Amino acid sequence: QVQVVESGGGLVQAGGSLRLSCAASGSIFSIMGWYRQAPGKQRELVATVTDIGITRYADSVKGRFAVSRDNAKNTVYLQMNSLKPEDTAVYYCNARTDWGRDNWGQGTLVTVSS
Repeated sequence: QVQVVESGGGLVQAGGSLRLSCAASGSIFSIMGWYRQAPGKQRELVATVTDIGITRYADSVKGRFAVSRDNAKNTVYLQMNSLKPEDTAVYYCNARTDWGRDNWGQGTLVTVSS
């Protein structure tokens, strides 16, 4: 059974930093990453990383966020720097298996105060 568990959200002032972690288990995951959903908006991609280290970022977070992965632990991280109020959202971890099935965590709230 696949499990995806996030941690690390919280409240931070604008300009601050947070680090999110996500541990997945129960399968082999070719792509792991982060999505977010702000109130009243659709869920959107933040950053992903493949099992060979290829990364992808939303334009809005390039240069501020960094995604990384520990394959041995099936864990993905999101280092968020220079946070802005518009980064406020529920952040969801996604772990996609080799055959394309998406598995989601429960979400962790990130709130950036101005």
